Amino acid sequence: MKQFRKLSLGIAAVAAASMGVIGQTSSASAQAYPNQLVRIVVPFSAGSITDGLARILADKLTGLWKQQVIVENRPGLPGTTAVAKSAPDGYTLMLTSNGHTIAGVLNKNIQFDPVKDFAGVSRVASVPLVAIVPPDLPAKTLKEFVALAKEKPGQLNFSSAGVASTSFLSAEIFRQSANINLVHVPYKGAPEAVTAVVRGDAQMYFAPIPSAQQLGASGKVRPLAINSDKRVPQLPDVPTIAEAAVPGYKYESWFGVLAPAGTPPAILAKVSQDIATTLKMPDVSAKLIAQGSIPAPNTPSEFNAIVKSDTERYGTILRAAGLGAK
Repeated sequence: MKQFRKLSLGIAAVAAASMGVIGQTSSASAQAYPNQLVRIVVPFSAGSITDGLARILADKLTGLWKQQVIVENRPGLPGTTAVAKSAPDGYTLMLTSNGHTIAGVLNKNIQFDPVKDFAGVSRVASVPLVAIVPPDLPAKTLKEFVALAKEKPGQLNFSSAGVASTSFLSAEIFRQSANINLVHVPYKGAPEAVTAVVRGDAQMYFAPIPSAQQLGASGKVRPLAINSDKRVPQLPDVPTIAEAAVPGYKYESWFGVLAPAGTPPAILAKVSQDIATTLKMPDVSAKLIAQGSIPAPNTPSEFNAIVKSDTERYGTILRAAGLGAK
């Protein structure tokens, strides 16, 4: 029995020592990080909201870290898959939208798990989106749009920046909440999706505030409603979706940074803290607001909780609508 106790104590001591070494290694790696180029992969095209946020962060983090931080646009699932399979060392990050949380629902042969294969770093911003329509569309209000869609089921469509984009999710939740039949037409990115509405190829798109402002002012589109929980100063005359036509509509568009699962916690914490520092810079905050974004940093654990919760909620919504991959 004594020998067994000694053996047990010995094993425990070795385990404790090993954990200590691991902890010291993680801390040391964070202190040395980064000592080489860092890539921020954006699974959307250049010109998208995600791309703009990534470039602002890359510029400031380059100065903060004294190491080059570059943005790589790798649109679609291949970009996200590449990040999931990258080395978990902090040198490959991904800035994506909350459309990431529904990738597994919409795609049958997906090569990654949106939750298990990634580690949260930080939410970067929440971005209210505006439902825009062609100026010659008969519907002048969101309530009239809903009525038109019910009169012509399956004849109206909405564009998006791609499957699993936040513009898709915002429109899909609107479609379900309003109980209307709209056809989804995914495009390569945001610029193409906006152009589709301007040309009249698509009857609705959820665009960022600046785009809705500029195109609305020039008469190229008509803003109908915004998906935030209250009106915004930039578009005071544009009602929320809930007040305009669909009471109870709830959707928050967020953008955030993820890393491959297994990335050392100390590195995740460092990157998260430095992102928060960056978002507090007056010029960065001004740029985000000009883009229609609201700075919203948080901790890795908080962001992980959001990703997990949204994956479950939106997965349930989409599967209930029969939109899950067959």
